[in-house]
Amino acid sequence: MGSPNQQRDSPSPSSSTSVDWRRRILIPTILAGVAGGGVGLISKHRKVYGLANISATYATNFAIVTGCYCGAREFVTATRKTGPDDLLNSAIAGFGTGAILGRLQGGQFGAYRYSLIFAVVGTAVDFAALKLRPKLHAFSESMFDKSSSLKLPEWSPIQVLDEEALAAKRAREEKLYGQRKALNKEES
Repeated sequence: MGSPNQQRDSPSPSSSTSVDWRRRILIPTILAGVAGGGVGLISKHRKVYGLANISATYATNFAIVTGCYCGAREFVTATRKTGPDDLLNSAIAGFGTGAILGRLQGGQFGAYRYSLIFAVVGTAVDFAALKLRPKLHAFSESMFDKSSSLKLPEWSPIQVLDEEALAAKRAREEKLYGQRKALNKEES
């Protein structure tokens, strides 16, 4: 048995797992719910069922499907003992999730159809996410500086000046103020 200090200092595996869980299951589920609500806003059924009801229905369905898919993908990843970037995990999870949800929705034929759709779409989304992740990371680095505050682009008319640039700006303004004051004295 280790000392209590030793146990406190070592990172617990559950803390890193909970962060990964949030990043790979919870965040996509919430984003899918928001996207589902957006799809409900433009749905052709919004006049019949009401905007709030159809948006909530789409949001709930999208979130359930995404939560099931992401959970199954994590289960397959843990079972196969592979990394989270393995696309075969996505395909297997898509087949399994599609088969279960398709069976509930449309019987045996629905299970085949949904499993194929979930496998293709889920794997395609995971592939796109893998390809876009470095680009999004570079974009976020370009938008934020080291202190996590928003960085203005170079072309922006609003610029944050350092000490030297601020002193030069004040000198220009004082010079222009002096010229304007001299011009006003000549006119009077």
